Amino acid sequence: MSKPAVLVAEELSPAGIALLEEDFEVRRVDGADRSLLLPALADVDALIVRSATKVDAEALAAAPRLQVVARAGVGLDNVDVEAATKAGVLVVNAPTSNIVSAAEQAVNLLLASARNTAPAHNALVNGEWKRSKYTGVELYEKTIGVVGLGRIGALVAQRLLAFGTKVIAYDPFVQPARAAQMGVEMTTLDDLLGRADFITIHLPKTKDTLGLIGEEALHKVKPNVRVINAARGGILDEDALYRALKDGRVAGAGIDVFAKEPCTDSPLFEFENVVVAPHLGASTHEAQEKAGTQVARSVKLALSGEFVPDAVNVQGTGVAEEIKPGLPLTEKLGRVFTALAGALPSRIDVEVRGEIAAHDVKVLELAALKGVFADVVEDTVTFVNAPLLAKERGVEVDLVTSDESGDWRNLIAVRGVLADGTRVSVSGTLTGPRQIEKLVEVNNYALEIGLAEHMVFLSYDDRPGIVGKVGALLGDADVNIAGMQVIRDQEGGRALIALTVDSAVPDAVLASISGEIDAAVTRQVDLED
Repeated sequence: MSKPAVLVAEELSPAGIALLEEDFEVRRVDGADRSLLLPALADVDALIVRSATKVDAEALAAAPRLQVVARAGVGLDNVDVEAATKAGVLVVNAPTSNIVSAAEQAVNLLLASARNTAPAHNALVNGEWKRSKYTGVELYEKTIGVVGLGRIGALVAQRLLAFGTKVIAYDPFVQPARAAQMGVEMTTLDDLLGRADFITIHLPKTKDTLGLIGEEALHKVKPNVRVINAARGGILDEDALYRALKDGRVAGAGIDVFAKEPCTDSPLFEFENVVVAPHLGASTHEAQEKAGTQVARSVKLALSGEFVPDAVNVQGTGVAEEIKPGLPLTEKLGRVFTALAGALPSRIDVEVRGEIAAHDVKVLELAALKGVFADVVEDTVTFVNAPLLAKERGVEVDLVTSDESGDWRNLIAVRGVLADGTRVSVSGTLTGPRQIEKLVEVNNYALEIGLAEHMVFLSYDDRPGIVGKVGALLGDADVNIAGMQVIRDQEGGRALIALTVDSAVPDAVLASISGEIDAAVTRQVDLED
């Protein structure tokens, strides 16, 4: 009987290849050459890529036997996860392979900026001995501002504390108590900007963080500040940084990532006090070795029919058939929960009620955590790193099961308590032969509305005319309402409007709605992949 075939389309560590060769026939191809890749996919069971191989609908269609696509790295920009999911193909990556390397690169850039290493090197190799010109600064007793205290930000903070620094951090999704355990003071972004001698960025790139450190922020910093970005290009506005450096409002910078890559020409390159690198955060032998062995292990699990913790979509094996339909629902509930909360809770309870509670539903807890963190962190969230993300941020998690589910055959709920005591909850179910995903409870308001890509929730004091105002404002913005429910706790009390809309609502329109409806709380949820 022939062994399953694994196609390695790009360079993989020798240790990863060795793991694969224990059980599989390992084939190689140049994945960047489509004329070679597509025919090579015809009879393989697994495909391993890095960043150069494009795994799109065409490639998936050329691979009728394909069971798993593995990305030997963190990002998945070159893999069409939605198309793979529709084709029943598992997608995995190596989410923790590069975190140490990325943290060390940030520290490396920070030190190089502090000591003017790059211009001093260039001067010396050009025959110039300029000790006095390139006098730097110590880190000792300086204040380091860490913007984003996730896994990489925490590793950076840990390393910089060893230099005798004061570390302060801004991250709305980290509990202050967790930061205190690390010796880090949590603060506001404005306070961090005004106090820090060094600012190092470790946030995910989202619509909310894009350009976060921009013109306004860089007018609040001390003139001796040095800014480091080894996270994602675009969070630090490069044009605003250029003007700040030109005006002397920023003393230096270390840049590993750019808004558009590859970047070989930038106005920032004219400054001697800017040290740059071509996105080397994950470029270490150790990170590549970890990536290769992690995806090799995931491929072995997938092809042996076992549950794959590093799966990023829901077509994994090793899960009871009765549970599988609930995985995407639960993940979406987690995303809705985070959007409604606006911050991470100190505690999360995942409740699974009804007939499915008779099965092992631990994977639903993991799916809920995947959703909770999906829009919080930059890295792809998987079943294996989601619990670690919760632990690192001081979030307690509990799974509650019961065979009683009230009005529904099965019910899945995500409930949490924020640091200020506010309670947030969201519940959902699957209905009918087609297993339609329904939202059936939000913050103790009972409703029944289909989950959609774009949803808006408005909480306000119940009074006449609100529905008309909301509809008019959305209509003026050319946003079409697909569905609406209005629920209230009592006449004249608090009310909730749940909307599904055909397109995302612009932030300015949401602000207008909040302004028109006195005491409104407005939240938008975008469930697009």
